[in-house]
Amino acid sequence: MNNNDIFKKLRVALMLRDDQIEQILMLVDFRMSKGEIGNFFRTADHPKYVECGDQVLRNFLNGLVIHLRGTKENPKNPMDVIAIHKTEARPKEFTKSEGATPKKEFKPGDFKKKPASKSKFAAKKPTKKIEIVEKVQYKNGKNKKD
Repeated sequence: MNNNDIFKKLRVALMLRDDQIEQILMLVDFRMSKGEIGNFFRTADHPKYVECGDQVLRNFLNGLVIHLRGTKENPKNPMDVIAIHKTEARPKEFTKSEGATPKKEFKPGDFKKKPASKSKFAAKKPTKKIEIVEKVQYKNGKNKKD
């Protein structure tokens, strides 16, 4: 696992966008553009793929600590910050003025059950089940009787 994989997993787990990552890096006075940050998240065979160095990941992690915990003078609750990221990550619904149709909420009774389809395979003939106990031979020479 390389630094790019770690960076990608942190981005997904914390639901961070490129502009938020840029702000986190600014907290530790490390400046990078959104384009440079985006190149870390590309696939390895992409022509604009860039290997994430130790310095970039180290600065991001230090900035992330400040972003989530805050400073000594202004502490934060990390779960509050993550909750804010969740609300920002949700897709926004369109209004009617934008020309999109509103989403319909489905209720349990909205869907009708389809009739069961016929099986394509013929039913198998029942086979006689052999009792396993009948096969067992006891070492004392006697057969087990019911």
